[in-house]
Amino acid sequence: MRERELILSETGPDDIRLPFQLLPHGVRGRLVRLGPSADAILSRHDYPDPVARLLGETLALTACLAGALKFDGVFTVQAKGSGAVRTLVADVTSDGALRGYAAYRAEDLEDDAASAEGDPHSAMRLLGGGYIAYTVDQGEHTERYQGIVELQGASLSECTHAYFRQSEQLETGVKLTAGRGADGQWRAAALMIQRMPFEGGTGLGREVTQEDYDDGWVTAMALMSSCRESELLDVELAPDRLLYRLFHEAEVRASPAQKIVDACSCSPERVERMLAALSADDIAYMKVDGVITVTCEFCKTERRYDDAALAALS
Repeated sequence: MRERELILSETGPDDIRLPFQLLPHGVRGRLVRLGPSADAILSRHDYPDPVARLLGETLALTACLAGALKFDGVFTVQAKGSGAVRTLVADVTSDGALRGYAAYRAEDLEDDAASAEGDPHSAMRLLGGGYIAYTVDQGEHTERYQGIVELQGASLSECTHAYFRQSEQLETGVKLTAGRGADGQWRAAALMIQRMPFEGGTGLGREVTQEDYDDGWVTAMALMSSCRESELLDVELAPDRLLYRLFHEAEVRASPAQKIVDACSCSPERVERMLAALSADDIAYMKVDGVITVTCEFCKTERRYDDAALAALS
């Protein structure tokens, strides 16, 4: 219990990113568990279940991938497709503030469900052809990094695998899931492992060889694959206990958990700077009954500006 308290006492077992290592096999990973944060983000938009499930996986993936990076800013995962779901966006700050939204066409969603063979709600069926982009933005005075890969495979996990293969980064395994719990609340989770470069040395009292590393990676991938979606989402199964259940034979060691929160970066100041930069014709075009209403796509916050409020911006 003491070890568990050291890992989770500061954060609790939900809405966290839990880093871990598998010793001595050079495998590092992260487990993301989203509970109230995922439910708040998905419920405020009232998405159809297939869309909410896909966005939930995207939220978990974004929080998970960001944990592998050293940055001070915002990490974004964005998918653009030609299917019923046209846009998926999720981003997370280096402080753990997570948000996301999906744009979809309800009529296309119904047509797909009626005509599709196999699973009409698979990620690639919902998104169709397109791309997925991974972006790190650390502010206006820094260079933005972006990686883009074509949408491939049947799932968001397979798309992520394709990205790491094409970018020649570390060998990576990812497992994603999202769904409603018994209480009807949305939950989402991601489990990710990466193979670190072989450096040799000793571990667990013996010399570690390249063959040990190779065997360790194969074993870690097999153990990760054995994890059931129900385990990833199980509110009664603490994240550190899940890691031990999966990887105890490989000497799993978890680090302190990092908190993830539902938080949007929109603000009145940003909206007002945008409005102040518009021409008089643009302002007139945007008015409805004499008022401009600006709604944040992420958090659905509405901000209304009448003539007096607009005049105060100039």
